[in-house]
Amino acid sequence: MPLSIDWHYIIELLPDLNSAFFETLYMVGISIVVAIIVGLPIGILLFVTDKGLFLENPIIKNIVGFVVNMVRSIPFIILLIALLPLAKWITNTTIGPTAASVSLSVAAIPFFARIVEQAFREIDKGVIEASVAIGASPWMIIWQVLIPEARPGIIQGITITIINLIAYSAMAGIVGGGGVGDLAIQYGYYRYDNTVMITTVVVLICLVQIIQFFGDKLSKALDKR
Repeated sequence: MPLSIDWHYIIELLPDLNSAFFETLYMVGISIVVAIIVGLPIGILLFVTDKGLFLENPIIKNIVGFVVNMVRSIPFIILLIALLPLAKWITNTTIGPTAASVSLSVAAIPFFARIVEQAFREIDKGVIEASVAIGASPWMIIWQVLIPEARPGIIQGITITIINLIAYSAMAGIVGGGGVGDLAIQYGYYRYDNTVMITTVVVLICLVQIIQFFGDKLSKALDKR
C-alpha cells in the first residue's frame, strides 16, 4: 500500500482528533495524579527502610520491593486486560478513557515509585546523617530534607512517567480505551488508513516533545546545585 497523506481528510478528521487528544490528556492526567499520590509514599518507604537508613526495616523493604517489581514485570497489554474486572468494579464499564485510567494508574504507581527511590539515592548521605545527628524526626527528615533535595529528580521522574503513560494510553486503544491510540487503531490500523496513522503519530511525538521540554525546564529551575 503506497504511503500517502490526504490533507483534506486530515481537516475533516480534526474534530475526532481533537476529541481523542483530550481523552488522552484525561487518561494521562488521572493516572499521573494517582501515581504521585500513591507512588511517592511508596518510593519514600522503599528508600527510608533500606539498609543503613533511619527507618531501616528489611522485612518491609523486601515485601514492598517485591510487589513493586512484580507489577512492573507484567507487560502493560497483559496488565490492561487482567485489570478489566477491576476497571469494571471501579468505573462500572470496561471501555472508554475512565476505565483505561485504572490500568494506567496501576502501571504508573510502581514505575514512579522506583524513580522516586532513585532520586533519593542521589542525595548526599551527609545531609541525611546531619539531620539525624541534630535529632530531626523521620517526618521532618522526609519533608524538610529528602523531598526538597530530590525535587529536580522527582520532577524528571514525573516527566518520564507522563511520557510512558502516553505510550501506554496508545495501547489502551486495543480494548477501546479511547484517546489518540484508539483513533490510530480503529481508523488507521484496522482500515489501513495511512493518513490517520501518520497524523496520530505526529500528534503523539509533538505531545511528548512539549512535555519533555517543560519537564527539563522545571527540573533545572528547581536544581540549586
